[in-house]
Amino acid sequence: MHDCDIAIIGAGPAGAVAAKFLHDAGLQVTVLEAQTFPRFVIGESLLPNCMNILERAGLLDAVEQAGFQFKNGAVFERGPQYQSIDFRKNFEEGGWGTTFQVQRARFDKILADHTNKAGVDIRFGHKVTHADLQDGNCTLTFENDQGQTAQLRSGFVLDASGYGRVLPRMLGIARSDHSVERRALFTHMQDHISDPDYDREKILITVHPDHHDIWYWLIPFSDGTASVGVIFPDQDPKWAGMEEQDIFDKLISDTRLGTLLANAEPIRPLGAIAGYSAQSDQLFGDGYALLGNSAGFLDPVFSSGVTIALQSAEMAARVLIERHRGNAIDWQNDYATPLEQGVATFRSYVDAWYDKRLQTIIFNQPTDDTQVKRMVVSILAGYAWNMDNPLVSKTDHYLKMLHDLCDQS
Repeated sequence: MHDCDIAIIGAGPAGAVAAKFLHDAGLQVTVLEAQTFPRFVIGESLLPNCMNILERAGLLDAVEQAGFQFKNGAVFERGPQYQSIDFRKNFEEGGWGTTFQVQRARFDKILADHTNKAGVDIRFGHKVTHADLQDGNCTLTFENDQGQTAQLRSGFVLDASGYGRVLPRMLGIARSDHSVERRALFTHMQDHISDPDYDREKILITVHPDHHDIWYWLIPFSDGTASVGVIFPDQDPKWAGMEEQDIFDKLISDTRLGTLLANAEPIRPLGAIAGYSAQSDQLFGDGYALLGNSAGFLDPVFSSGVTIALQSAEMAARVLIERHRGNAIDWQNDYATPLEQGVATFRSYVDAWYDKRLQTIIFNQPTDDTQVKRMVVSILAGYAWNMDNPLVSKTDHYLKMLHDLCDQS
């Protein structure tokens, strides 16, 4: 006897989208979410590929009607160097070339609310404390916000718990992804940006002019506020004894952001995350599969977090729907391998960013609108699973080739 066909841990983008796909296919789904919504979280700049998945899930209209900041690309700055990338000039045939920059508290609640209204049982304030997993016979023990303990029985479990990584921690399969740990400091501001050349329709990625492993994001929102953050190597002795606010202010003042945000007013306390990059040793097991950040988080530099979350949600839901229809499925070949192909492309780009190869490609690329440039733009737009794109199917080979060409220029 099951309480539902599929139990999902977490009601963020991965959990909500997976639940919506499964529910629409006729499966009974229950979502257990430890927090109550709305709640603050970073990862606010979507990529165009997200729009395709939201559209297929029947959730795009709600997002479009929310009045989020329109986004059509990204701007990269490093000292005097400047490069603007238009996501609409991509390699894809069809599909979205624009998206939104979203306050995640509102965005995540919109997805969860519309999934709930569609008929999915979403229980907020329900923290999973234990899991007994066996395909066809899974039990999640949870504690609700009243301190009561109970159990939920299902045939299968999807872990969409994000940074919480509930099942990887319980099963001992979570591990750090990088030998160099990095720290993120971030806040929201009333930005008061008056520079007429500033483009609110693009995320601004700024590289420190002297230390190229330090970079910043500036994500403007439609209400005149913005998300501002900086990433830098953790445990760097130059910051020893300094308060995080002082580090943040110093690093911001080292770049043009100091001028852009000269009149900005913080509207929330400074937040910090360290050691955020992580992976899981396996993406699925007996009775479960991992989605989004629960499976692993790379780095915020290319805004891949929500894209990977939504991609994994759709792919895992597709496998479960096929099984529900009585068809044979293979979690390795139908989910883990194809998902990891795109994630590996993003990972190669993240690694190339920090070893400076990708920075060379971005800042030294030709201004001509070439087919190769459109291939690069497609990946930056989130289309990392299109194996017809040579830069996806042979990522490292083409990264080296492009770096060598741009380095010579």
